[in-house]
Amino acid sequence: MQRRELGNIDEVQQISLEDALSSQEVEVAYICSESSSHADYIRQFLNAGKHVLVEYPMTLSWAEAQDLWTLAEQKGKVLHEEHVELLMEEFAFLKKEVVGKDLLKGSLLFTAGPLEEERFGFPAFSGISRLTWLVSLFGELSLVSATLEERKEDQYMKMTVCLETENKRPLTWIEEKGPGLKRNRHLSFHFKSGSLENMPNVGVNKNIFLKDQNIFVQKLLGQFSEKELAAEKKRILHCLWLAEEIQKYCYSKK
Repeated sequence: MQRRELGNIDEVQQISLEDALSSQEVEVAYICSESSSHADYIRQFLNAGKHVLVEYPMTLSWAEAQDLWTLAEQKGKVLHEEHVELLMEEFAFLKKEVVGKDLLKGSLLFTAGPLEEERFGFPAFSGISRLTWLVSLFGELSLVSATLEERKEDQYMKMTVCLETENKRPLTWIEEKGPGLKRNRHLSFHFKSGSLENMPNVGVNKNIFLKDQNIFVQKLLGQFSEKELAAEKKRILHCLWLAEEIQKYCYSKK
């Protein structure tokens, strides 16, 4: 695995992982590596007594995520999984559109170029931000079925997942990736009171990474209630559990 030498940035010297873990001056770690390495880095930094911000998905295993959260609590440290997709203008628009409406059925399709599963996980994990949208909009979901179509020689894959809300309303989630596919999101939600087809232009997503870092800082300062933290943890673990169940279902059908 290659790592770029950064030298000095704003007069701050690049240091090794070992030095970062042992330094008393380093109190916080931001983990922005391949998803497959997240869990190992989180564990190392928590054991070294550092607070951790990690890109989603925090792990590629529901059980491992639970273990890491338990470790963070034992160490008295903040473990924060970054979720910039919940800070997007598109999500804010959807949240307003969905609130108070009775869903009949919905679908979310995401297309993009190829992605290495070995580094970024099974599509249900590498695409977990879309699953997070659905869970955040419609509550906890259950898995009905899932299929995975792959043509590895063409770097093509299509994952189709059928989900259900607690009110037994169907939601379909599709991840399609391959050469020539543009990064795009298509959605369709049908309610008793009308339909929402695709996303209007709702503005530019400004400073979403900075906004997420500010949430992390607020947690460090103790400005989040126990109830808020518990609800976020429950949502994240639910999405990771669903992603793992989808992966198991797809592989069991091969």
